[in-house]
Amino acid sequence: MGGTAVVVGGGIGGLAAALGLRRIGWEVRVVERAAVLADAGAGISLHANGLRALDAVGVGQEVRAAARPQYTGGTRTPDGRWLSRMDGRLLERELGSPIVGIPRAVLHRLLRSALPAECLLVGATVRTLDLSDPDRVGVPVGDGVLDADLVVAADGVHSRLRGLLFPDHPGAVYGGSTVLRAVTEDPVEVRTDFELTWGAGAEFGHIGFTDGRAEWHAVLNAPAGVRHTDPLGMLRGRFGGWHEPIPTLLAATRPEAVLHHDIHELVTPLPSFAAGRVALLGDAAHAMTPHLGQGACQALEDAATLAAALAGEPTVGAALTRYDAERRPRAQSVARAARQAGRMGQQLSHPLALALRNTGLRLAPSRATMRAILRHADWTPPSLV
Repeated sequence: MGGTAVVVGGGIGGLAAALGLRRIGWEVRVVERAAVLADAGAGISLHANGLRALDAVGVGQEVRAAARPQYTGGTRTPDGRWLSRMDGRLLERELGSPIVGIPRAVLHRLLRSALPAECLLVGATVRTLDLSDPDRVGVPVGDGVLDADLVVAADGVHSRLRGLLFPDHPGAVYGGSTVLRAVTEDPVEVRTDFELTWGAGAEFGHIGFTDGRAEWHAVLNAPAGVRHTDPLGMLRGRFGGWHEPIPTLLAATRPEAVLHHDIHELVTPLPSFAAGRVALLGDAAHAMTPHLGQGACQALEDAATLAAALAGEPTVGAALTRYDAERRPRAQSVARAARQAGRMGQQLSHPLALALRNTGLRLAPSRATMRAILRHADWTPPSLV
């Protein structure tokens, strides 16, 4: 089965979906509201499941070549004591790949460069859909309408199309945490590939890149909408007494490079990831907190699974039924686990709760920590053939 698809949203999930659809013979247009694809963003960790999904849509090798494997690191306290260690070699033995770190801008460019330029329509906003014909979907764009057999709604956490399809759903809500992040201007010396440090209601982490630079992020309990006139100065005051390389990472960052976003999630699960001839994908379907590092990986799983369903089923309706059945239980389970990880990790603030959590982590065998990662990362994509 082939056809014509319109992907609404040119982020990681939308671009991967376009690649997967083209790989099974579909014609695809990607509509992105940004007028210029500036490749903004900080960094991202990709687990084995995300890398396998990238293999399925045809760009896994290129992404691996541009990414830095995360073999060393773990979780620490603000004074530098280790709570748990990460064994990247064990993950590699178990899954065929360690977790890898890559700048979001690089990942985005690799996905985009694998698509013909004519597939991308930028600077266009999709505000509604014409769903009057059960066999086609009209996508109004500018002064015209794109005619599609399938629409992929990959328009993010505050998805306009999700609201159109599920008007009674409450949408994404603030999860109680805000995140500031950046990539250092120049290479910095970090002794580990990846670290998280947990304090009271706060987390600081870093990811090393192949060029020696590093991404860092700071997650804080805070009311929604709070912004700072000097974000970097605030962070230096908040984390200046924490262990190295945290002060060094902040010192190596330009103030204008700091990004600040409140974390929103779909606490109320969607009843379906499909409606008619529209499939929801990525944050539009299952926006989750970042506490497991699985948000992008789940979007990539969506992309590979959607393409496989369309390749294997006789009709779009049957394919979307299969896509929903295969993706919704898993993605919503990962979202619940991410929420719980945040509550037991970064969001904890009571001193007694912190002490109990830290003691439990120190006493837990390292294999138990790895099992938690394996539980979510051990996924195999369905065949696109």
